[in-house]
Amino acid sequence: MVMPADAGPSELDPLAPEDLTSAHEEFARLRQTCPVAHSDAFGGFWAMLRHDDVVAALTAPETYITSVQNVVPKVAFTGRRPPLHLDPPEHTPYRQVINRFFTPEQVRRFEPTVQRIAAELLAPYVAAGGGDLCDAFTHRYPGHVFAEFFRLPVDLGLQIREVTARYNRALQEARDELVKSTSIELYEIAREIIRMRTEQPLPIDEDLTSALLAKEWQGEPLPSDLVLGTIRQMIVVGMIAPSVFIGTMFAHLAQHPELQQQLREDRALLPAAIEEYLRLFTPYRGFARTATRQVTVRGRTIEPGEPIALVYASANRDEDVFDDPDMFVLNRPNIDRHIAFGLGPHRCAGESLARLMLQTALEELLTTTRSIELDGEVTMTRWPEWGTLGVPLRVEPA
Repeated sequence: MVMPADAGPSELDPLAPEDLTSAHEEFARLRQTCPVAHSDAFGGFWAMLRHDDVVAALTAPETYITSVQNVVPKVAFTGRRPPLHLDPPEHTPYRQVINRFFTPEQVRRFEPTVQRIAAELLAPYVAAGGGDLCDAFTHRYPGHVFAEFFRLPVDLGLQIREVTARYNRALQEARDELVKSTSIELYEIAREIIRMRTEQPLPIDEDLTSALLAKEWQGEPLPSDLVLGTIRQMIVVGMIAPSVFIGTMFAHLAQHPELQQQLREDRALLPAAIEEYLRLFTPYRGFARTATRQVTVRGRTIEPGEPIALVYASANRDEDVFDDPDMFVLNRPNIDRHIAFGLGPHRCAGESLARLMLQTALEELLTTTRSIELDGEVTMTRWPEWGTLGVPLRVEPA
């Protein structure tokens, strides 16, 4: 991409080494000095860092589209995957089906399964006195949950758990060739799921794949390649963010024993703690849009076709919206203004399941331990997520 005429030297370096605080210190500086920043990394992109600007882009899908590029850097190598890669109204039939499976009522029925998975994965970790939480738990937990969500037979469930763990790690370590090869493996898993449900469909109110195969839009079945893309997307849609977020949450808790004890003693505080952690440690800083026309935001002119990263992680610490934005504040009065799950037509469909997974992990580790401490250096993931890739902990079993 050609450097825009009004952009000077790269104002944001997404490849700079990071620790738990450095990225947010840089975001805070840019919100004051350059809230719509340009970077020449990844072929060039803009970054919106203010809460109001990100919200405006998310709620104007006719101006800011997702079908050209949905994330910075661009990582989709193998075709369009609804609904994230489509704009309204093309994405609508896929969302109609998906939304039915993520209602609060549906998710509540899944709660015992998620609790069992968290307990099974954390038990050996706690018994061993800790270790790298990401290797032992956060990279595995989402894959186990989604294998159960798709109601897969044991062998295919084990395959999805193994492949998604490798895909997750490769993506975060910027191993692009491994990302491509594991993405192709995930497509093969999606094809096998579709084959199974084509031969033996389940009730459409019980199984997402069967519901997609039965869905008609304007009198026609959904295109088979886009159904395949949807299943492929759903396999990993909830993999990366929970894995980097849960590690970050426990890295923070490990440094605040008084908060650990408060949450152990009053479990009614856990939902509020999760919401504040979602605001404070929002794992997304690269969800992208592309302007359909020339737009000017805070004096910066963005041309059609130029990618724009909507930096949720910065928006959720905007000092114009949240008092003491870098502090963990339990029961923050305006917590409902956080946008960790986005807004508009592409707001995360699985947020109810995500909240269940996060709260279950938090409660299980607090319940089974007396103390949680850092036991080494935390390592960070890269764009487009913000969060932890490695969190060594020392835990004392309860």
